[in-house]
Amino acid sequence: MIDTGLVQHDGQRHAGRPGADYQDFRSFGQHFCLHLSTIVDFLVEPIAFVNGRWHMNFMTENQPKKPSKSDRTRAQILEAARLLFAEHGYDGASIREVAAHASIDPAMVIRYFRSKDELFARAAVVDLQLPALRVIDRNAIGETLVRRFLEIWEGPASGPGMAILLRSATSNEFAAEKLRDVFGNQVRPVVAAVSDPADAGRRAGLVSSQLLGLAMCRYLLRLPPLVALSHDEIIQKVGPTLQRYAVGEDGS
Repeated sequence: MIDTGLVQHDGQRHAGRPGADYQDFRSFGQHFCLHLSTIVDFLVEPIAFVNGRWHMNFMTENQPKKPSKSDRTRAQILEAARLLFAEHGYDGASIREVAAHASIDPAMVIRYFRSKDELFARAAVVDLQLPALRVIDRNAIGETLVRRFLEIWEGPASGPGMAILLRSATSNEFAAEKLRDVFGNQVRPVVAAVSDPADAGRRAGLVSSQLLGLAMCRYLLRLPPLVALSHDEIIQKVGPTLQRYAVGEDGS
């Protein structure tokens, strides 16, 4: 005969009283539901009880994955770092200031990026995406370079990377080295393809000096006469100089 006055719960038997089995089973049910809800919280999509049946909605390949909390925190730190590095340079923006701007603890910046150098390197990523000059009209190389320059600094997809590097490179060797990497890995190969490769370093250096000088004066120092120039005026004035520099001073 079953003893309904004793209830097995959590590995123990409890002495019964009238209604004890109902109370203990009720407690067990609440305890079980609590654990079940905790498990459900970890599922990609929650279980739903619809029309008398349990349903599990798994994510499909076509559904975008929602950013995790850590992804959002990392992006928040990078956004603050880009803003402060672009405004104040490497030396003028501290980890504590970046954290304050991102409204998080400074320890979190170190947790996600380990050091100021790594944070700077991630914030100052630059991909110039220079056009392949060897496949365009040789006489339009200077104009093409100027147009791409204006897109990098003022186009809809422009980013703060070049401003960060340019503002920081004059006083910080780490930033200067990164800017030299951009020159060596992105500018020089493109220029080398349109004339004598043996002379590519000199020609690429002259191209860079012209464009970096223009960027410094127009975007960082914001000299009024240069800020006032239209795109067409910049192309008209700077394009011929870049043409000579890129293909050789004699224009050949």
